[in-house]
Amino acid sequence: MRVVDLFAGCGGLSLGLQQAGFNIVAAFDHWESAIKVYQKNFAHPIFSGDLQDVQTAVNLIKPFTPNIIVGGPPCQDFSSAGKRDENLGRGDLTLAFTDIITRIQPQWFILENVALFKKSRQYTQAKVLFKQSGYGLTEKVFDASLCGVPQKRKRFFWVGELHGKDNRFLSYFESKLSSKPTTVRDYLGDKLGLNYYYRHPRSYQRRGIFSIDEPSPTVRGVNRPIPKTYKKHPKDPVEITPNIRPLTTIERSYIQTFPETFIFEGSKTDLEQMIGNAVPVKLAEFVGKCMIESVENSHFKISKPESDYQQLSLNLT
Repeated sequence: MRVVDLFAGCGGLSLGLQQAGFNIVAAFDHWESAIKVYQKNFAHPIFSGDLQDVQTAVNLIKPFTPNIIVGGPPCQDFSSAGKRDENLGRGDLTLAFTDIITRIQPQWFILENVALFKKSRQYTQAKVLFKQSGYGLTEKVFDASLCGVPQKRKRFFWVGELHGKDNRFLSYFESKLSSKPTTVRDYLGDKLGLNYYYRHPRSYQRRGIFSIDEPSPTVRGVNRPIPKTYKKHPKDPVEITPNIRPLTTIERSYIQTFPETFIFEGSKTDLEQMIGNAVPVKLAEFVGKCMIESVENSHFKISKPESDYQQLSLNLT
């Protein structure tokens, strides 16, 4: 399956799908820091561009003849960690993604967003447009900790199939979920060299100390030190001691299930944000493997492109 990844960031969705067996042929993003990291880790091209310019995006994507277009449009306007104002403009990138899909009409698409996306105006509008274009839709809010990710992170996935049936992939998703959440220790063993760590709460109504014998809370785009004024929360499992610290930037990438071989270069602020924004690699791999199994069991034939995408990518660059 030939995949084009839109809003690719540093590549969590691309890498997970690649590990599941997909052929990622191109990616697009508009953030230069993330593009530089992506380029260091993938052989296929990534292009810089504003995907709100839908016609230009369509002209660039079509030559890659994708079977699948995937993407995680920026989610801050729907996020529980943000201002939750879907009129700020970033939510419109969801509709740009939708417009690109309905114009190119790949056989499948995958859209990833935060769980609260389902309550947004953009969700309602996009659903109408997808259905009008003939897509069968499967939607699922995943708890990443049940998909092999050591993190309590809830994410919405929409999988569309052209001329397919609604909920076609749902039984595959639900049957493959783990019955037990993945803990940090399950995934990393004792690699972190600690049993407890600090993760800055959004308010002091919430705890800040976590054990590696539970899934991590959601990795966000900020990573703050322990304030001197922090007082033990009733739900903190232990007292604050000098050896309790926040996870480092690279440790947070492990919680997002990026491999140790993945190359991160750039400013600490940029890296924290792109890691926090990324789709967990193992979550993307989980979704991809379920899709492949479902498609193989239906004996669906993947059409081969008439042209060589590598030559096209050289022409585009």
